[in-house]
Amino acid sequence: MNAMHNLPTQPAIRVNLAELIEMRHRVREVQLFSTPARRSPLIGLHHSRLRGRGVDFDQVRVYQAGDDVRSIDWRVTARTQEPHTKLFHEERERPTYLLVEQSPRLFFSSGLCFKSVLAARAASLIGWAALAHNDRIGGLVFGGEEPHEIKPRRSKQSLLQLLNRLARANQALSSEAGPEQDRFALALRRAREVLNPGSLVVVLCDERTLGNGNEQQLQLLARHTDLLLLPISDPLDHALPAAGLLRFAQQGTQLELDTHDGELRQAYRAQGEARQAHWQRLAQKLAVPLLPLSTQRDIVEQLRDHLNAQHPGKQR
Repeated sequence: MNAMHNLPTQPAIRVNLAELIEMRHRVREVQLFSTPARRSPLIGLHHSRLRGRGVDFDQVRVYQAGDDVRSIDWRVTARTQEPHTKLFHEERERPTYLLVEQSPRLFFSSGLCFKSVLAARAASLIGWAALAHNDRIGGLVFGGEEPHEIKPRRSKQSLLQLLNRLARANQALSSEAGPEQDRFALALRRAREVLNPGSLVVVLCDERTLGNGNEQQLQLLARHTDLLLLPISDPLDHALPAAGLLRFAQQGTQLELDTHDGELRQAYRAQGEARQAHWQRLAQKLAVPLLPLSTQRDIVEQLRDHLNAQHPGKQR
């Protein structure tokens, strides 16, 4: 791994590998996955496979002395007139695949940190939590010229490789955006190609990334994997302040907005609300968890609040 990615960076504007590694110490602050002693509220968000380690049914065989009587299969016993017992085996570890956007549209913030930094921190936190949960970790960093993929493996080295790619992509970002390309759709298509049924796909992307083509890809992906959607936004994505004349420039193009224009601010707010509603409709349609993240607040506080909202009686 390149040593330059361990050097200090501008806080909240860029991240380095050392900061993403340090995120492992914050895993205990939020219960993302279940343990034998504690069930995570995330369990209740999706009934199929977002669950803790357990056992799967394997087969039925003739009852033997010493077998647990609670495992007797009474239907087979009644049919054969001979005691039979159910056998179980431990669940296989689940592949967790982090789809993380690091594109110029995320290189912005009016809050605590840039959206690109928030996405990287969230991916790191979830990655460390999944590794502690004995899941296989892999992922794809997209948004730049070339995507960077690490195939899921149950090893710390695999996660470190992914975080290194993530830090490098983050540090390469600038406000000079290139031609718009639908790299999100390509990333989703790649996930469909490489992942086995039952994998957990964690999607961390700009709230504005979602489009009709991407929505179709997410629907196809949701047919055989579990999805966890974490769209990233900034307060300025949803509302403009009445700050007078604002000037924007990018690649020689300039734009002026008179934010004292109430109709303009209302139309801008409506666009932001429409994007949020689009994500909500999609999550409801696919029956998957939606955990929006904002640059306005700390990542752990937001995740904890999302999970507590699903179980209001659960203590922090």
